[in-house]
Amino acid sequence: MQIEIVYQADDELYEAFQRLVPQLTNNNPPPTRADLSTLIQEPSSTLMIARNDDGQIVGALTLTVYRVPTGIRSIIEDVIVDISARGQGIGDALMVRAIEIAKEKGASNITLTSNPLRVAANKLYLKMGFEKRETNAYQMKLSK
Repeated sequence: MQIEIVYQADDELYEAFQRLVPQLTNNNPPPTRADLSTLIQEPSSTLMIARNDDGQIVGALTLTVYRVPTGIRSIIEDVIVDISARGQGIGDALMVRAIEIAKEKGASNITLTSNPLRVAANKLYLKMGFEKRETNAYQMKLSK
């Protein structure tokens, strides 16, 4: 297994996300090539992928590190491990690398959210040292 930071949106990356995103959610479509390019060029975001021993992309994670008046924060989003590769430590490896990068960038904490139905993912986050917070999460849909 290999963890890589993505610097270029190519056909392989696009095709991987067409396969991976539907395994994460039905609420949002997979990204377009332009979406991936924009994400990669975004200075606050780091897109990481995991490759299996055959070189196939089998996982992904996005880390965003940003400054607020009270310090540097980070958030992990869209952790995806291909169903064919689950249970092989790929999620662990992606998370470890994301934590390293957040520390290197000076973040004081990392937050993430996870659907309670994603039992294995939630167990992973607790195992990695994340603590469940009692908080109210709010969302507002914005029309384009």
